[in-house]
Amino acid sequence: MGKEAITYELLHVCKQTGARRGVIHTPHGDIQTPVFMPVGTQATVKSMTPEELKEINAEIILANTYHLFLRPGHKLVEEAGGLHEFMRWDRPILTDSGGFQVFSLGALRTISEEGVEFQSHLDGSKKFLSPESVMEIENSLGADIIMAFDECCPYPSTYEYTKQSMERTTRWAKRCKDSHKNSDKQGLFGIVQGGFYKDLREKSVNDLVEMDFPGYAIGGISVGEPKEEFLDILNYTAPLLPEDKPRYLMGVGSPDYLIEAAMAGIDMCDCVLPTRIARHGTAMTSKGRLVVRNATYERDFSPLDDECDCYTCKNYTRAYIRHLIKTNEILGFRLLSIHNLYFLTNLMNRVRIEIENDRLGDFRKEFYHKYGYKI
Repeated sequence: MGKEAITYELLHVCKQTGARRGVIHTPHGDIQTPVFMPVGTQATVKSMTPEELKEINAEIILANTYHLFLRPGHKLVEEAGGLHEFMRWDRPILTDSGGFQVFSLGALRTISEEGVEFQSHLDGSKKFLSPESVMEIENSLGADIIMAFDECCPYPSTYEYTKQSMERTTRWAKRCKDSHKNSDKQGLFGIVQGGFYKDLREKSVNDLVEMDFPGYAIGGISVGEPKEEFLDILNYTAPLLPEDKPRYLMGVGSPDYLIEAAMAGIDMCDCVLPTRIARHGTAMTSKGRLVVRNATYERDFSPLDDECDCYTCKNYTRAYIRHLIKTNEILGFRLLSIHNLYFLTNLMNRVRIEIENDRLGDFRKEFYHKYGYKI
């Protein structure tokens, strides 16, 4: 067997919390963990250039298999030299499998053992994705880390439905592994499912670990459930995963969830949240969310966050950004996106430092108090 494309190096475990500080080694560079990964669904993080992403120190970004399969098509991306060349990004990339997007289509899709038939959200045309075709697409896209095709259960779901879904995800994971062509260049991660049933989560972990993937993701949480249930399943599932492989919690991007993920021993998180709320005129700040489009900031000539040294905060005021948002100027959304993404990458940098100093638990209390979260 050849060398794995993705390896994990554990550097330190926080004595106070058990959180992990590590490095993921990839063909396009190292990723310091725990890390927040900006989402670039259509091979672009909305409104951001690759140079701007590097300036905020984004070490890895995501792209979406489902969307790129529909347009421009994975063969075109392959013809361009793969995603890295196509979008001019020379750091690591992760592609998700498209499973979540397909299953969120609801009535527009039909799940079978073979795969999923669905109607394109673009033109209504019928499409089909299977574990084998997803691997072909992800191999063509050429990301460093690729995800197995999984079925994401809605919340809530019955035990029987969740069990059948989890078992199908496991069978699909095996089919993905069997048809993955570039294991020396791309690391294929398995996705743990099982909804909010601990015995199903444990079975999913055990079955996937037996297949020996180079990394593992926790899917199917942060899907609308109460925070208590999220934390319960996260803190139960994460320690079951191998210590010598990366652990990825899918779809998490609020500051409190990122800190809780790190506390649970998670290495990687992603979410569209920072750019999505930016497009609605909201900033993440050290003192909580700030809805800059509100009238109260019309004559506020201070930065979004006086503790932030991002490009936006060093150069522009709340009043100006509010004006841009109110007049629907693209620059307003760009400035807020730069700030929000910087805020989260900076937060995770701080989390890594606190893990090394064995005081992540203390930092969590301090951050929650200042941000306005309840402990």
